[in-house]
Amino acid sequence: MHIQRSGSKPSASGSAEYFTGTVRLDMPFQRETPARLGGAIVTFEAGARTAWHTHPLGQTLIVTAGLGWAQREGGPREEIRPGDIIWFDPGERHWHGATDTSAMTHIAIAEAQDGKAVDWLEQVSDADYLDAGD
Repeated sequence: MHIQRSGSKPSASGSAEYFTGTVRLDMPFQRETPARLGGAIVTFEAGARTAWHTHPLGQTLIVTAGLGWAQREGGPREEIRPGDIIWFDPGERHWHGATDTSAMTHIAIAEAQDGKAVDWLEQVSDADYLDAGD
């Protein structure tokens, strides 16, 4: 058993290569091989979001605070709220983040395949981010 105490690891800023806007990452459960599970607590300030991306084995999001949006390619932008659990299928191209007026925090969980848990793609444009797509 391993107990990682709250606050024992410093927060990190989301890289501009993978995120738009102000994003804070806390990585409390990254495990070494042979474990494949990893995750982060991600806080997006209003207007912040991920780039388009996929996960080889899928991804689960658990929204814990605020109001956000998530969208899979070809689908409408969906509102996500605290208590919502979102599943993206393996290889499903998607993005997620805060709304344009509210911050949002979620726990993101994904398994790695051959040591890789995410494939980052291009940034979500402002026009696409603000388009509800319905």
